[in-house]
Amino acid sequence: MLLLLDLDNTLIDRDAAFRDAARGFLTAHRLPAADLGWLMATDASGYRPRAKVAAALAGRYPGVVSPEDVWSFLDNGAADRVRLTEDTRLALDEAGAAGWTRVIVTNGRVGQQTKKIHTCGLDRLVDGWVISEAVGHKKPAPEIFHAAAAVAGRQLSAAWMIGDSAPADVGGAHALGLPTVWISAGREWAEPAYRPTHIAADVAAGIRHALSGRTDARV
Repeated sequence: MLLLLDLDNTLIDRDAAFRDAARGFLTAHRLPAADLGWLMATDASGYRPRAKVAAALAGRYPGVVSPEDVWSFLDNGAADRVRLTEDTRLALDEAGAAGWTRVIVTNGRVGQQTKKIHTCGLDRLVDGWVISEAVGHKKPAPEIFHAAAAVAGRQLSAAWMIGDSAPADVGGAHALGLPTVWISAGREWAEPAYRPTHIAADVAAGIRHALSGRTDARV
């Protein structure tokens, strides 16, 4: 069996890492601490293109922060701070012990996403990863899911997809007929066109549900 896993805000709390980095950025440049909320909103959980975030920072702090410092913050801030919870680590080990092949499927740039994977030790807990920049396709495009199956050397039809994004993770996998786990993190499902196979509060619970093979949609 094949376990496809999103990275940001699924395996790792990317938003928490970015928030910590943003606090450090504001402090280092003597900028208002109250700007943290603006920074988080501008980042949009990493979905806003980095060039647009950089432009917004330059416009808000003209002549105060250099372009080099802005890009250092955006490229390395969150990547340097990501952590893996012990329960996630244990769940990934359980999946491996049960014979599942574990592959990360993530949108983003190769350098940044690879750094996150190594920083938190995921490189030692999964069997491979696929990054959108490297394959030229982003989730929900079917090509990136097929690329992940090729990395794993497994049939895509034997896969579960686990992720926090309704359109990218659940929608992309649903279009391919794959069972899915949506990581809700306290949110309510709002997409009327399709539903995940299962909804879980966190990735460890999601992994364990996939291992069980059940197809109910309870949390």
